[in-house]
Amino acid sequence: MAYFSAIYAANLPGRAKMVYLYLADRAEKDGYCFPAINTIARDLSISRSTVKRAIHDLEQQGFLEKEQRYRKNGGKSTLLYRVRRGKF
Repeated sequence: MAYFSAIYAANLPGRAKMVYLYLADRAEKDGYCFPAINTIARDLSISRSTVKRAIHDLEQQGFLEKEQRYRKNGGKSTLLYRVRRGKF
C-alpha cells in the first residue's frame, strides 16, 4: 500500500488517480509505458476527454511526464508516459 500512498493522499480528482493506477500497472520497471488514449478510455470505461483531463492533472501535480513520439516519416505516434513513483 505504501507504494501508492502519494497518489492516494494527493489532491487530485478520482479520474486522475484511476488513470495513474492504470498507467503504473502497465509501466515497465523504469516507469515507461505507451498505451493509446483510446485504449485507456476503453479499458477504464471513461471518455477520451476524461482521460486527457486526467493526464493533464497528473502532469500538473508531477506524477506523470509525457512525450510525443514520432514516426520516421514525421507523423505523430503514441505518447510515451513516464509514471513517477514514490514521494514527491
